[in-house]
Amino acid sequence: MTGPDENATLAEPLLRPSEDHFERDEFCDATATHGEDESDESTETESLNEVKRKNTRKLLYTSHFLSTWNSRLFEFGAFLFLANIYPQTLLPASLYALCRNASAAIAAPWIGNYIDRADRLVVVRISIVVPLSICVPVGQRLAVAASCCALFALLRFEQLRDEASHAFLALLTVLACAEKVSAVLNTISVERDFVVVLAAGDEAQLSLLNSRMRRIDLFCKLIGPLVISLIDGFSTTLAVAITGGMTILSVVFEYWSIARVYNRVPALQAPKSAITETPPDLEHTLRRSIRRSLKGILLYVNHPAFLPSLSLALLYMTVLSFSGQMITYLLTLGLSSGVIGALRGISAAVEMSATWLAPKVTHHIGSERAGIWFLNWQILCVAVAGLFFWIDVPSNVAAVGAVTAVIASRVGLWGFDLSAQTIVQEEVETDRRGVFSSQEFALQNTFEMLAFASTIIFPKPEQFKYPATASVAATALAGVLYALFLRGRRGHLLHLSNCIDPKGQRKDHDHWYMLATRRGSRE
Repeated sequence: MTGPDENATLAEPLLRPSEDHFERDEFCDATATHGEDESDESTETESLNEVKRKNTRKLLYTSHFLSTWNSRLFEFGAFLFLANIYPQTLLPASLYALCRNASAAIAAPWIGNYIDRADRLVVVRISIVVPLSICVPVGQRLAVAASCCALFALLRFEQLRDEASHAFLALLTVLACAEKVSAVLNTISVERDFVVVLAAGDEAQLSLLNSRMRRIDLFCKLIGPLVISLIDGFSTTLAVAITGGMTILSVVFEYWSIARVYNRVPALQAPKSAITETPPDLEHTLRRSIRRSLKGILLYVNHPAFLPSLSLALLYMTVLSFSGQMITYLLTLGLSSGVIGALRGISAAVEMSATWLAPKVTHHIGSERAGIWFLNWQILCVAVAGLFFWIDVPSNVAAVGAVTAVIASRVGLWGFDLSAQTIVQEEVETDRRGVFSSQEFALQNTFEMLAFASTIIFPKPEQFKYPATASVAATALAGVLYALFLRGRRGHLLHLSNCIDPKGQRKDHDHWYMLATRRGSRE
């Protein structure tokens, strides 16, 4: 038998927890506490990163707003100033506009290659203010400031209009070409490169960034011309001075904002595949330029994103928008400038609504399907607008019907613009963005020049129906080309069950002419 002490000793382990048990509990508590601390730290880090991302996007929007505001202000104001200086003819303004657009088309190969090879911050710096002696004599802001000085001199000293009118017009045209090339350089770099890097492969973020950047552009397109028109109505000289002054004052903050974005995002600082070249001999310069142009064209045409890009560019061949041609036509019908200004404001408001609608539609059905829906809507609206120029109704009824249809079509235009832009941004490789986008911009400017040419060939108001019909045909052709792309990519044009399921959209990277021969659904 055992004694009481022995029983107590034997029972002790059963009645009292061991030291190991206490150590395990302490370890578990410490681990749990440490896990909670790590979770809190992780949440806090994610919150800080989100705040940094939002601040970075705000800086991007600020820089883009200043760039777009000054560009839109000068773009519209220059025509008002030229109309005041040369009141008897539209020829100076027409030559000015054609040369300005042609410069962007001609410089496209250089722009694309330079963006793909140069440091991103250097590209933006040159586009804003830094002189580049070879291709661009001055940056965008310096070109605008110099143009305003020349315009101011012509307005203040009337003898210059008689003695040096042609010389000043030539100077203004050259400066306008430099401003346009710099503006395209800035737009491609920021909208097609910075934005894609910031989205970091997230389609929802890319769509959001695109829509907000486009919203800024449309806001400046509406308010900028309105502001400069009001000032010009009071004093043209004052309007020129304010345009030049705002351009100069915004330079520092615009560049500071985009430089902060560049410094905050390491991916933007990643070196590109730059090629160090020795300066070529003069005799080889032309040959190299031609070779580079052909290479860029072949890259563009052979790319899977060619058809969406071409479809978007075709939409620029139109007179059915609130641009100079249609505004002039409406003025000949007896509409006042105030009424036209109000209609333009309504149109811009409708356009801005597309920047809210497009991301929501894209989120539910994908950018490819959203594109065909928006483009079909635009085709329907411009077809109705074009029909009003041919049916036998009073001119005021035709004008109201055409204007209403044109305003409604703007939802389709900018909805498709955002959809096509998203497709291009996702499809085009990093080292080819500049070349591809510059070719696209060149096509857009070429089709825009064709729209100007159509009203030069048919200059009378009663002949406006012919350019309008050509605009409808260009829009319909854009729809056919995009349908060809979508049919090849997806195997069908409309599939309602997949429209409900946003995961049904494929992301294949096939060549466009191979896509056209595919049959059968790929889903």
